Amino acid sequence: MTEKLSAETRGPLLDPLLENGWAMVEGRDAIIKTYKFDDFADAFGWMTRAAIWAEKWNHHPEWSNVYNKVTVTLTTHDVDGLSTLDAKLARKMDGL
Repeated sequence: MTEKLSAETRGPLLDPLLENGWAMVEGRDAIIKTYKFDDFADAFGWMTRAAIWAEKWNHHPEWSNVYNKVTVTLTTHDVDGLSTLDAKLARKMDGL
């Protein structure tokens, strides 16, 4: 079972993400990032690759796409906040 990030694990898991363009969502225990691509096809292709990982890990993002931009919000609804799954998916998305 997934657990909400503890005070001890938050820094080591979230700090590298925050240094890489992720930000905390105001009023929620969630992180957000906007990715920018060359065009819609590149953005949609990235979303498709990310969706495959999200489905594999059974952890689905909140996201939206407008032309060449994809905005992603990650949180774990089952624990009402951030979990290791969010950090894991964020790292994968950054790597794609």
